[in-house]
Amino acid sequence: MAKTATKTASKAPAKRATKTTTVSESNPVVKTTEAALEKLKTLGLDNQLQADLEWCIGSYKADKNPIGLYEMARRALAVFKENKNNKGVTAKLISDLEKVIQ
Repeated sequence: MAKTATKTASKAPAKRATKTTTVSESNPVVKTTEAALEKLKTLGLDNQLQADLEWCIGSYKADKNPIGLYEMARRALAVFKENKNNKGVTAKLISDLEKVIQ
């Protein structure tokens, strides 16, 4: 009888742990604008500002230049002040945005 070839079990290469990177570094404007973006998404406010914030955060990841984030923080502050009576808009978020843009 002829020998039959048996398939040897080969190990799959070990998966590398994918690291989800968040921009939140030591720069407070980054943390604050990310929080503002999340709140805007949660409350469904100003879709254009959400898109602009996402773009600016991505741009900051690429070039580490926060100038656009400061402008977006000003715009987000204005939106949140308009919707101050909305339950989701917290005084802490407003004060954090005010601190960042000063």
